[in-house]
Amino acid sequence: VQLQAFGGGLVQAGGSLRLSCRTSGLTLDYHAGGWFRQAPGKEREWVSCISTSNVTYYTDSVKARFSISRDNAEDTLYLQMNSLRPEDTAVYFCVVDLRGTVCRVPASPADFQAWGQGTLVTVSS
Repeated sequence: VQLQAFGGGLVQAGGSLRLSCRTSGLTLDYHAGGWFRQAPGKEREWVSCISTSNVTYYTDSVKARFSISRDNAEDTLYLQMNSLRPEDTAVYFCVVDLRGTVCRVPASPADFQAWGQGTLVTVSS
């Protein structure tokens, strides 16, 4: 199983980015997926999760700004990030729960067995 995240970069506050996570070695239809992030000097933080039935969940700080989605035909997860803030600066990791179809909220890193390598998002003020 491999997850490859990309789409990060440098953006000004108020801007948008779309992260993608291409998976291989699994059939994404059968698994919940999500995103975590880790800012410098801080613990890894759960951001969002999407179940196999497309029910979505978000941590409070990104609600109404971020949108998670999935394309099962492409085995790809997405995270659309709008109205970005400097405090959104972090390395973003995509994750897949190899054992489950629903989301645990709030999720912990231990809930997900497959992790991407991370993509850096930097939001300037």
